[in-house]
Amino acid sequence: MGKVMSVVSRKINRFNVENRAHRVLERDKPTPAPKYESNLRDMERTVELDPNFVEKLNKKDEALDKRLKNVYVTSEDRFIEYGIKRNEEADQKALPLDRKTPEDFEFGYMEPKRVTPGRCTLRQALKFITDHQSDPEQWTAARISEEYKLKPELTENILKYFRSYSIYIPDIKSKETILTQAKRNLLTDKSDKPKEE
Repeated sequence: MGKVMSVVSRKINRFNVENRAHRVLERDKPTPAPKYESNLRDMERTVELDPNFVEKLNKKDEALDKRLKNVYVTSEDRFIEYGIKRNEEADQKALPLDRKTPEDFEFGYMEPKRVTPGRCTLRQALKFITDHQSDPEQWTAARISEEYKLKPELTENILKYFRSYSIYIPDIKSKETILTQAKRNLLTDKSDKPKEE
């Protein structure tokens, strides 16, 4: 559908192009843009100061034209030489011999070597969160904020809302004994009840 529409619109745009172009070229002058009142006032002031200003604008200044003809611009094209040198250097560089993919980082990104005060890396955050979880009396929010140079309110919020994962693996044997005991209780409950007649 899109191709059909583009073909149709192209034919419509190109219909009678030559006649339309001749009509535009036959017009005497394009209509000038409307002027602002401030521009008209400026023109009036300049005409009051110099009545020959409009004639000077329309007349060719011969002295200025001669000076412009004496101006020459020369270029040494150093950037072309620089580009050629760069291409030659790139060709001379040896290709890498190790084609293995680089190893992924532990947390998915490269950790910075220097951490600005008031910030911490993901590794540091996990460490102080697990330290606080394991021993909250020793690793208080004040001590953590002092050691890692964090704001105390921020540290308290981190410790309040974030936890590190703890893995719980249940013992299969104890699970089976619990299930069998629960089944026994259900069976004994039904047998102990007197039958209603």
